[in-house]
Amino acid sequence: MKRAPKAKRTSEETRAAGSPRGEELRRDLLAWFDRAKRPLPWRSTKDPYAIWLSEVMSQQTRVETVIPYYEKFLTEYPTVMHLADAPVEEVLGHWSGLGYYRRARMLHRTAQEVVARHGGVFPREKAALEELPGVGPYTAGAVASIAFDEPAGLVDGNVVRVFARLFDDDTDGRTPAGLAHFRDRAEALVPEERPGDWNQALMELGATVCTPREPRCLLCPVAAQCDGRAKGTAHALPRLSKKAKPVDAAFDALVVAGERRVLLAERKPDGLFGGLLEPPLFDAAPSLLEAAEAAKLDLLDPVGEVRHTLSHRKLAVAVHRVDGELRRAPRLPLGDAYVSLHVVPWPLPDGARVSTLARKILALALET
Repeated sequence: MKRAPKAKRTSEETRAAGSPRGEELRRDLLAWFDRAKRPLPWRSTKDPYAIWLSEVMSQQTRVETVIPYYEKFLTEYPTVMHLADAPVEEVLGHWSGLGYYRRARMLHRTAQEVVARHGGVFPREKAALEELPGVGPYTAGAVASIAFDEPAGLVDGNVVRVFARLFDDDTDGRTPAGLAHFRDRAEALVPEERPGDWNQALMELGATVCTPREPRCLLCPVAAQCDGRAKGTAHALPRLSKKAKPVDAAFDALVVAGERRVLLAERKPDGLFGGLLEPPLFDAAPSLLEAAEAAKLDLLDPVGEVRHTLSHRKLAVAVHRVDGELRRAPRLPLGDAYVSLHVVPWPLPDGARVSTLARKILALALET
């Protein structure tokens, strides 16, 4: 197959990439990466599907948490075609516990798009990758550079932090203009040779050495070239506008349990925990009391409380349990968040599409 031509750089990008400082940074950082990089499973492949999968899973999730999910996912869905052919409910089940479930639904949709539009072959250019649903500049840059050796830059939180300190740059990395500024810098510095290793080295440096609270400057392979260290500003960088604090929210959870069965409600596909199963949650309309009375359930006192923090909400869930035969789903009125009720086996089978919050609720109600 004939290789597509690489995207041409602007004259400014060429000057930055070929400057003495740029060459020195790349030399020192790549040499450090070669000897110090962590042996992560996705670093032993050039398969764009596996690299894309690792990048999506790693968004807002610790690497240690991602690894077993990544390995299991590749066992279940070894190619993008296997993933595209799978029912979305099954995919959500294998994602269960990893959080941010919209990623799983988008992962499935993107796989179907790659198969339908590209015959199961990922585009190699960053711009073409960004046309896929759910693939932004960061993921596109990662796949293009790591899988295809395209000189495409990328920016995540680690890269923003490294650049801000290296260049004593107090641009706000959380604003759209600030992100665009750091993306321009990334594109200017990415080398023609080993662009994927360069991008991974930047992220590795931010994850293991140039860390958020305490930069480990004595261990840094590019400390001698760091403006922030020289000027004493490294600890104060990057400058990031404050995130909105999570809003407190209170719910009642109803766990209806029978002999080795439990009642779960299915969330609507769009929205929080989309498509997942959970003990139904109630806040205002209908309230837990109204729902229990309508279903003729003898509501018990709470068996305890579960607390769970999401990116935008801090949940406090009072858990109530009702015992019964549960041969079929009761006529339980639900709020707008749900589409249906299901009686499922307890303990839950492997691959059940339930969130960590639902597992916490069920454990409190049924295992204590």
